[in-house]
Amino acid sequence: MATTTTDGGAGTGAGEDRGPGAPDGGPAPGALSPAGWARWTWRVLTSMRTALILLFLLALGAIPGSMLPQRVVNPDEVAQYYTENPAVAPWLDRLYLFDVYSSPWYAAIYLLLFVSLTGCVIPRARAHLRLMRARPPRTPRHLGRMPYSARFTTGAAPEQVLEQGRTVFKRYRLERYGDSLSGETGYLREAGNVVFHVALLGLLVALAAGYAFGYRGNMLVVEGDGFANTLTSYDSFYPGVAADEDDLAPFSFTLHDFQADFVEDGGFSGQAESFSGELTYRDAPGAEERTHTLEVNEPLSVGGVQVYLLGHGYAPEFEVRDGEGEVVFDQPVPFLPRNGDPGRTADGVVKVPDALPEGLGFEGVFLPTAGERTGEDGETGLASTFPAPKDPAVTLTAYTGDLNMRQAQSVYQLDTSRMEEAGESEVLRPGDSWELPDGAGEVTFTGYEDFATLQMTHNPGRLPALLFSSLAVLGLLGTLFVRPRRAWVRASAGADGRTVVEVAGLGKTESTANGQEFHRLATELRDRLRDVPAADGPASSKE
Repeated sequence: MATTTTDGGAGTGAGEDRGPGAPDGGPAPGALSPAGWARWTWRVLTSMRTALILLFLLALGAIPGSMLPQRVVNPDEVAQYYTENPAVAPWLDRLYLFDVYSSPWYAAIYLLLFVSLTGCVIPRARAHLRLMRARPPRTPRHLGRMPYSARFTTGAAPEQVLEQGRTVFKRYRLERYGDSLSGETGYLREAGNVVFHVALLGLLVALAAGYAFGYRGNMLVVEGDGFANTLTSYDSFYPGVAADEDDLAPFSFTLHDFQADFVEDGGFSGQAESFSGELTYRDAPGAEERTHTLEVNEPLSVGGVQVYLLGHGYAPEFEVRDGEGEVVFDQPVPFLPRNGDPGRTADGVVKVPDALPEGLGFEGVFLPTAGERTGEDGETGLASTFPAPKDPAVTLTAYTGDLNMRQAQSVYQLDTSRMEEAGESEVLRPGDSWELPDGAGEVTFTGYEDFATLQMTHNPGRLPALLFSSLAVLGLLGTLFVRPRRAWVRASAGADGRTVVEVAGLGKTESTANGQEFHRLATELRDRLRDVPAADGPASSKE
């Protein structure tokens, strides 16, 4: 008779719920220990589905990096975006959308993808290695049930049939099982799959190594000026987290004869046609001087660094005399083109803190081809009508006073908080001078030079990334075009004393080529045995 246990008895208390169907003393179904949760998390993370999802998220996360300006590439465009979108830009910056590839969320996706691929690929590679070393599977009992099978009789002895079978199926890895041969081929398909995923893992490592140990820097070089690869020579420098800033390659170069060509006619008038500059460079101080033509798709490679041409502009040249008639400034000054301006109207400043009796500063606008243009507001004003210097001109606004050079400031901005405006010039063309009011001095627009904006990139993971990318392509080709398949040949004595030969084949992928190959091999085996007396043709065949 069954007994019922009440509160205080030896059994389970009425208030204790072990869950439906839970055995006495056992945990409720679905209750996992911390170790169980860890194993479940690891299985989910290292599944191929998770790896594909993470790979998709990595590609999705890279989209903002291609649509929005990035600080590491062009900080000036980021500043311009702030100016044009003051309400949206701070929120985008909080989400690291101006620094996508160094953001915590992108790094987290990258790290999870690396862990997922590692946990997925390594066990798979081990299993495939064991499979390649294993013997082909035993011959099935009923070969007639295979997708392809053929049967015929011959007067040859079973041993002779199997010997000929080894010759016909020579491209298969064969194993003898009693009265039959079992063969397998097409291992490169799974090997290609493993190589593809291992290469993808190596590619992630190479990209991470390039980010950690590489560096990138931007600079602006005026035509005729040189550059030495030292930290202070860069306008902006972005080292990797493990890069040694003091171990830069000791090369140098000088920019000569920069040429910028623009489309003259048609609907694309004003668009850039080609940029090129002649460089002379040295790998190290005292090394032999070499030459290189720098173009958009022709970077300079020196000392493990690639020098890329990013952009072009103009540097108007000014001679400034102070109130005492002394020449206190005589050099070109880069003016930055306005974003979206088809005529390449450019803005810049000239700073002359040593002028007497007080410092001088100028805010200027450079017009490669001076003219009038109607703006979006419908008003017509002075502007550049073509990006090539067909009629170069400048306009200047002068300031006098303290330039506040003791504070860090951009070379492209003038701090006028402690200065007074002295006046505005007329349109100046090369050779024109402007005498400043109140005897403050004189400025002469003497001409202009071209300048190039360049980017230096040192990426030690570049060649390994190329190698792993090539391996990934090769592995993918093997996955797509190699057909894994198995074949069997059985030779047994028939009731009439003749040998019954059975040939069967199985392809792991659906392909008409599999059936054609098996039929060809079975026919070849039959033909090889025809010289044996009383040999018959195939008794039956199905594909």
